[in-house]
Amino acid sequence: MSMVDSQTRQELAHLGLPQPDQIGFVVRDIDEAIALYDPMFGPFGKTDFGPQMASYRGAPPSPYKLHFAFGRIGDLEIELIEWVSGDTPHRDFIERGRDGMHHLRFRIDDLDAWAAKLKTIGYEVVWQENITPEIGFAYCERPGDPLLIELLKYPAKGDPTAPLAD
Repeated sequence: MSMVDSQTRQELAHLGLPQPDQIGFVVRDIDEAIALYDPMFGPFGKTDFGPQMASYRGAPPSPYKLHFAFGRIGDLEIELIEWVSGDTPHRDFIERGRDGMHHLRFRIDDLDAWAAKLKTIGYEVVWQENITPEIGFAYCERPGDPLLIELLKYPAKGDPTAPLAD
């Protein structure tokens, strides 16, 4: 482990973040990724969240489309994300020639408070949306660190892998 990795771990622990509950992978083809990862993290279930909007890098909310599949390894959720369209960090990841591990997700109770805490160690919110008063997400990044942090505000008994009822 590099000095940066050790420092990041200590900084995140000092903030009091809960244990991550998800590892997100950005993939070029969701079906190929399911076939590849199913033996380790499957079975996977695909989810269609329908039309989505979010603000990317401070711009007004704009539409995006992503394909999702969810698996598990123990208590840890594995999320596969295929970018389809729109301004998202997933698009940038793919356009930089990357695929694979993209983010760690932490379920929290207050997006603004946790974003402010992460800012103290160099993270900035780059993609976010408050979907309802009880549900929202924020992706945070910092210079020189390819791994993003996702903050998810979601009711404790809710299932964030299921589309919201209308």
